Amino acid sequence: MNWDIAEGNWKQLVGKVETEWGNLTDDKLRVIAGERVELAGRMQESYGISKDEADQQLKAFRLLNKDCRPKSSSSST
Repeated sequence: MNWDIAEGNWKQLVGKVETEWGNLTDDKLRVIAGERVELAGRMQESYGISKDEADQQLKAFRLLNKDCRPKSSSSST
């Protein structure tokens, strides 16, 4: 998974993000909207962790969800 995909597929990823970082409220998740820098900042704020720790956690999350792909918007007819 890369963050371009995360931004485009954010609504599907929100559940995984909530599971991983439960302190992030629905309001915060709406503001984040898939933006990696915003997510890292909110993680730092909510969990009192360093930028490096937030980046490490995001890297691990990305690797665990590397097969996540946006759903195709085309329909077969």
